[in-house]
Amino acid sequence: MTPSAVSASAAATSVPPLDVAAVRADFPVLARTVHEGKPLVYLDSAATSQKPRQVLQAMDSYYELHNANVHRGVHALAEEATALYEGARDKVAAFLGAAREEVVFTKNSTEALNLVANVLAWGAGPYLVGPGDEVLVTEMEHHSNIVPWQLLCERTGATLRWIGITDDGRLDLSRLDELLTERTKVVSLVHVSNILGTVNPVAQIAARAKAVSGALVVVDASQAVPQLPYDVAALAQAGVDLVAFTGHKMLGPTGIGVLWGRREVLEELPPFLGGGEMISVVTMAGSTYAALPHKFEAGTPPIAEAVGLGAAVDYLTGLGMERVAAHEQALTAYALERLSEVDGLRVIGPATPVDRGGAVSFVLDTARGPVHSHDVGQVLDAQGVAVRVGNHCARPVCDRFGVPATTRASFYVYSTTDEVDALVAGLAKVKEWFG
Repeated sequence: MTPSAVSASAAATSVPPLDVAAVRADFPVLARTVHEGKPLVYLDSAATSQKPRQVLQAMDSYYELHNANVHRGVHALAEEATALYEGARDKVAAFLGAAREEVVFTKNSTEALNLVANVLAWGAGPYLVGPGDEVLVTEMEHHSNIVPWQLLCERTGATLRWIGITDDGRLDLSRLDELLTERTKVVSLVHVSNILGTVNPVAQIAARAKAVSGALVVVDASQAVPQLPYDVAALAQAGVDLVAFTGHKMLGPTGIGVLWGRREVLEELPPFLGGGEMISVVTMAGSTYAALPHKFEAGTPPIAEAVGLGAAVDYLTGLGMERVAAHEQALTAYALERLSEVDGLRVIGPATPVDRGGAVSFVLDTARGPVHSHDVGQVLDAQGVAVRVGNHCARPVCDRFGVPATTRASFYVYSTTDEVDALVAGLAKVKEWFG
């Protein structure tokens, strides 16, 4: 199998296409074979993306030449490490259209969302959740945007409510005016669903939440920031206050994530962790806290990981996020078309590419009955095709559609139409084996 020379988006948009063959050359792992010589077809980028050489080299260079702790040393290595770490923050801020002090480094999206949910139990004024208050989420959230709010409600006496899902995998906004009340303190929702692929109308929901109760609006952008041009200033104008995303889904390393927040909100929220770096003055009688963003970055940070994330941002910026989005959209459209040709296959989520991201989940039936996703995944793996199986940390979605699990194929900048064809060919093997 040879990669397509240009992006599948060429015919569908006026945006210049990605040179996918050139992109793939930057990813050493994509040249691998598995299972006795099968070419690797990696269709699991929604779980974690692969890393280009540029990211690996940036992290190696840091460890080989600049390794030191940041901010407190005055020697050359410490100053170099600090410049690299803070330089990565500048790159992320520019990528989002944000001010640098609004960019907080975390371990991942999960930690960023837990940070917010925890400090809202300790805050004051409009940023304190207590008995009688309500938190509104959606039924299509990743567990990382459900469980922290359940814990907050259990600890504070607040009530958790949620927006349901339509049969075609969209948010059911018909009851939004009923679900949003004067008691709604927090609205937290995913921008692009990791299981359904749905792109949600975040700005519309945020504006409505602000109009009804002035609720704090939190967005899980783990799948959105890697795929779409992302402008937090525009979202802030619509009413979004905080955005969480993670580096490992956007060509960066694991162990680094981002919480972006409006400066006014971050200044009012109390710190999440206490220790070094997040303080201004410490006495035995009490402490004062560092300025943003360091108030939320206690202890030694993930320095090499931040450097890697900065390199990933450089790589994506070089490609152009408009081209990334166009490639993802066209490839997803091609995948939906090809999968519609597979007898017994049902897509869980929107079946058209409109307002849809590059994750396609499906279930497969044969004459002998449904094939469990784990069995689908194992047969595909034997053909060299790597997909995700299970409930994708979105169990309520599976419950909503009455399925125990799904198989998910997800695409990114290095994915090709040839790989989609390999997936469909692999599904034919699944049907042979089980049907």
